[in-house]
Amino acid sequence: MIYIALGASDEIGGSCHYLNIHGTGLLLDSGIDPEEEGLAGIPRLDIIDENSDYWVDHAIITHAHHDHIGAMPVVLQKFPHAIAHMSGATEQLAEILLPASARLQLRKQREGTSTSNPLFYEEELDAYSYLYRSHDLNIPFDVTGVRASVPVRASFYDAGHILGSVGILLEFESGGEEKRYFYTGDTGMRAQTIIPGAEYPDSPIDVLFLESTLGADPESEKTSRRTEENGLAEAVAEVLKRGGTVLLPVFALGRGQEIIALVDRYKKRGLIPEETPVYTAGLMRAISDVYDKTRFSTPRLNPDFEVYGVSQSRLPRSHTATLLALTEPSIHIVGSGMMFERTISNRLAQQLVESDKNGIFMVGYTRPDSPGHRLLEARRAGKGTKAVLDENKGPQSIQCDVDRFRFSGHSHRRDLMEVVKRLNPGRIVLVHGETEARAWMKNNIEYFYPEIDVISPQTGEVVEL
Repeated sequence: MIYIALGASDEIGGSCHYLNIHGTGLLLDSGIDPEEEGLAGIPRLDIIDENSDYWVDHAIITHAHHDHIGAMPVVLQKFPHAIAHMSGATEQLAEILLPASARLQLRKQREGTSTSNPLFYEEELDAYSYLYRSHDLNIPFDVTGVRASVPVRASFYDAGHILGSVGILLEFESGGEEKRYFYTGDTGMRAQTIIPGAEYPDSPIDVLFLESTLGADPESEKTSRRTEENGLAEAVAEVLKRGGTVLLPVFALGRGQEIIALVDRYKKRGLIPEETPVYTAGLMRAISDVYDKTRFSTPRLNPDFEVYGVSQSRLPRSHTATLLALTEPSIHIVGSGMMFERTISNRLAQQLVESDKNGIFMVGYTRPDSPGHRLLEARRAGKGTKAVLDENKGPQSIQCDVDRFRFSGHSHRRDLMEVVKRLNPGRIVLVHGETEARAWMKNNIEYFYPEIDVISPQTGEVVEL
């Protein structure tokens, strides 16, 4: 049995893992590296394509974030006989997100902001959809390959994280023994505002493919969600009290819906005025519709809650109307979460940062090279420090309140250690983490569970399981 990391082994982004189980070729996830353009951002599919001993029968997708599903059309182009498996909610989200990705790639090429050709075009996607298969949680389905010597079954388990996210259990016979491999995908063990925590198998696992995103982040394990929720409520209330506008940059899938639900909770508890206008925009609104349509068929803390049950208005499209909306005490929940140039959150931030009435509060991770990160660093340096949010506009004096609150959909490292304890694997393959994160996880697993074999493979490395 062979394992090869084709992406996201020693980094976060472009998740793709190859398994050959007695002749069955599987891809676990097929994501794109968001920091790269074009072919540079896709997994190392060439390793499989150029070796006659490797092939792909099935691609199994854990969730609809771009770094886990974004290269799926490329996989189906390269391996047209492969079947793509995912949860029902992920399939619905893919029908929104993949066309949006195709349009964005084409726009960047036409505008000259990218020199890469689009990886796929919107009109091609319908041709791939007949290869999609959706599955319910905890119900085994067959993924046996055409050249397989033994049957292989897969099952989905709720991974927390976002709507539709799953962990993947693979079961097969080897050497007269039943084997169980489990891939966590991105895991959120603790409940959020809408989505409950992960529910993984109880029985021991032979090989565990474990994410390690927050392995090098001690702050995440020290911070409680309740503390962050209360802190954000106080920050928002203070800005509204002085007549300012609040900007909450969010990721369109997952964080956006969770923050809308949280703002609704603030209103119902009297933490902020109930009449405060809430504005949303862009792709997030279409995604919220999927959240509502699937609320009785996917794990929820409260199935009766609807994202569109929260009073909200579409952010006006015209520049003049948008500026008018920014003059009133209001809350704007829009993408992108890192405030990249030419996104709605970036354009709004440019209008807000130079007034000390306003507040911009980050609710997720910001890359060091992102405008969101530059904004945070400037404000920490002191009021009035300048930062560049848009190259065309140039440096702006940061006068508004700026802060970051931790609302990660990932499990912190102590929770990941609990996953290890619960699943009691014989071997662990650490993935989806920077070098320091995987090192912390490896050192601590080996210290507390010396009987477990822990490996941290490099991209392209062939591992015998």
